[in-house]
Amino acid sequence: MTAIPFPVPLLGIAAWSGTGKTTLLRRVIPLLCGEGLRIALLKHAHHAFDVDHPGKDSYRLREAGAEQVLVASRQRWVLMAETPERTERPDLAQMLGRLDPDAADLVLVEGFKRAPIPKIELHRPALGQPLLYPRDARVLAVATDAPLEPVPAIPVLDLDDPAQVAGFILDYLRKDSL
Repeated sequence: MTAIPFPVPLLGIAAWSGTGKTTLLRRVIPLLCGEGLRIALLKHAHHAFDVDHPGKDSYRLREAGAEQVLVASRQRWVLMAETPERTERPDLAQMLGRLDPDAADLVLVEGFKRAPIPKIELHRPALGQPLLYPRDARVLAVATDAPLEPVPAIPVLDLDDPAQVAGFILDYLRKDSL
């Protein structure tokens, strides 16, 4: 699988479901923003989801058959696209193409654990799931809440220390820009 080209650095936060990807990102993103970074986030959902709500005009129009609904205000905009015929998982490269690279310094990718991008793996041994590392050579570090045996040959981060994870990401960006 070849790397996905994108004009802005990509960094995956990869783990099995229930490991705490969103929880960690909610704590790391403010630290990165505090360093002046503009963060874009692309999240993979394993289930059907809806950001629209019954009773809203946009919901009614989508339910009426509009396959794409773009709702815009001064503060934000969102594009909802129906893909009922899709049977495969979302394609990361295609989804990245929906982002504005001029408005971001870093794209964090939550999920897409098998994507050919650099990533930090989150691992909780108590959940009983296997490590992605070392089978995935794109794992740059493992953030964990317990000691790992054998000790990985890559950096091991404290999953419960968002400042340490943010520091690793900042170092990664500095090295990537050299």
